Amino acid sequence: MAAAEAEYESILCVKPDVSVYRIPPRASNRGYRASDWKLDQPDWTGRLRVTSKGKIAYIKLEDKVSGELFAQAPIDQFPGLAVETVTDSSRYFVLRIQDGNGRSAFIGIGFSDRGDAFDFNVSLQDHFKWVKQETEISKESQETDTRPKLDLGFKEGQTIKLNIGNMPTKKGGASKPRAAGLGGLNLLPPPPGGKITAPPIPPPSSTAISNHVTPPPVLKSSNMGNADILLDLDSPASISKAPALAAVPATTDLWGDFSTASSAVPNQGPQQSNWVQF
Repeated sequence: MAAAEAEYESILCVKPDVSVYRIPPRASNRGYRASDWKLDQPDWTGRLRVTSKGKIAYIKLEDKVSGELFAQAPIDQFPGLAVETVTDSSRYFVLRIQDGNGRSAFIGIGFSDRGDAFDFNVSLQDHFKWVKQETEISKESQETDTRPKLDLGFKEGQTIKLNIGNMPTKKGGASKPRAAGLGGLNLLPPPPGGKITAPPIPPPSSTAISNHVTPPPVLKSSNMGNADILLDLDSPASISKAPALAAVPATTDLWGDFSTASSAVPNQGPQQSNWVQF
């Protein structure tokens, strides 16, 4: 009883214009038809409010000016017998109203605007959708409470054993502490150097230098014959061995140096005949 009194009433929908009609008894199970009512002569007009208190919704018909209650229809299920739609229109409904003495009666209501009828219908749908979700949540919580709880506490006389590092043991004595780095943290050794030194380049040999020496250009001169030029080309070894080339001072006469170097080569009689014939 105290829980029901603590619940507050919330307003779900308010429509300022609604018409109320007396309806004839239902002739068959096919449903109500708004065309059977006197739609041009409503029996009462006023304001409609949809409220909720807990899981029950209430449709209240009130006076527009004074707010006096004309009739009330408690709704415990939607769709259901408390609110029914007519078969020939979406703007008219049949309500089962009740008074405080438990008496009930069926009346017809209608909206002049189709949008008002849509809002009225959606407000009831949203409320009972919330009621369904709350019911499912309460069932799940009850099933959870009925399950046996898992007891993780220590029983009487039960003990556990913990192995902690750097603590003295009975057999081996005190364990050796690990080497710590900066700030007491164990650091891994640095990786090996990533730089690769290039192998040293060997110095050039004297043989390679002598092979790449370019002889000075040979120019024709009236002081040298063709035989002397051929002799110079035929004996490069004797010219490289002559120390006079390295010690000859630089002069302005290039032809004199070349003639001096060629005169130092010994004359080879048998080899000159081949070059002369050629």
